[in-house]
Amino acid sequence: MPFTFILGFAGFASAFSLRAVEPTLTLIAGDLQISLQEAALLSSAFAVPYALSQLVFGMVGDAFGKVRVMRLTLTMMSIGLVACAIAPTHGTLMAARIFTGAWSGGIIPVSFALVGDRFSYADRPAALGRILMLVVFGQLAGAAISGIIATGFGWRAVFWLSTALGLLAAVGLFGFVTETAVRQRFSLSEAIDRYRSVLRNPISTRLFTIVAIEGAFIFGCFPFVAAHMIEQNFGDAVEAGIALGAFGVGGILYTALVTQVMRWLGLPGMSMGGAIVAGLSFLLIAEVPSLPVVIVLFALSGFGFYMIHNTIQIMSTELVPSARGSGVSLYATSFWCGQAAGAALAAQAVPLIGTGGMFIGAGIGLFALGWPAYVVARSSLQQHQP
Repeated sequence: MPFTFILGFAGFASAFSLRAVEPTLTLIAGDLQISLQEAALLSSAFAVPYALSQLVFGMVGDAFGKVRVMRLTLTMMSIGLVACAIAPTHGTLMAARIFTGAWSGGIIPVSFALVGDRFSYADRPAALGRILMLVVFGQLAGAAISGIIATGFGWRAVFWLSTALGLLAAVGLFGFVTETAVRQRFSLSEAIDRYRSVLRNPISTRLFTIVAIEGAFIFGCFPFVAAHMIEQNFGDAVEAGIALGAFGVGGILYTALVTQVMRWLGLPGMSMGGAIVAGLSFLLIAEVPSLPVVIVLFALSGFGFYMIHNTIQIMSTELVPSARGSGVSLYATSFWCGQAAGAALAAQAVPLIGTGGMFIGAGIGLFALGWPAYVVARSSLQQHQP
């Protein structure tokens, strides 16, 4: 079984469990008798511990082996998903989401670092692209299917399906992927030194800032897509799932064209072009009164997002090759902290400016991010030229 397929399926399971919740938030709110704003915090409940756990799993993976870390975290994520499925109250569901998010942090980012260990820099974009395609499929399936499943069978069925996918991915890691790293003595001081070495690279802090802002603007809006559908009289959970699924379709289209896009634009052009495309798409989503057009715009925003995001992923694997797990972990921590902050800020903004205003603000922010992203990508490219 191909190495990148197994890593990609692990990412698929993790991404499915994350994105499957957002289209069902209105149903969860109604069933647990809470407000939509309270239900939206389930996104941050996953994102915050996911982000913070990167700092642990990055250094643990560098010391004990990244495959070992992925096996453990997939197993524990599945246990957390069972707890989500049987949670009787909003409080217990929040706690289960926190637990699940914390353990999920050792899957996708660690797999990217593992690719950095086993593929050359020249082969890395293609390998990451194959894994990213399955991650995007997971986001697409989670977003598109969960609304339909939750409407027909209840939101708890979504968590049971997520559990099955997580366990299947764990079986793949245990059965078909060999750990080649030698287990080392763990030293906290050495782990901290690895993080310091990453932060000493002048590109690092700029890269991490950009990915945090990108995550806040894009994914901070996602918990309110169903509310936007209701506000525009487009529908509810099913329509939100289709729109978020279209975002994933845009990502799949990007992964199919990544080689050509990189040849046409280069990494700097991809960074700036992706931010501009995603920003313009969000601006139009706020104003267009047609559901089919809005769905197309979500697909376009997904294409733009993955243009800039895949560029950042590639750069994060090469910040400090000797501390690759730590570098990717800091990148992922920044990204997920941005998502958590974005969702929390959007929850405060939507009652004041509506979902349309939220998309306008995010669109303007993404558009403005284009030039800084271009400059950082150009600096990274110059740093790695022979």
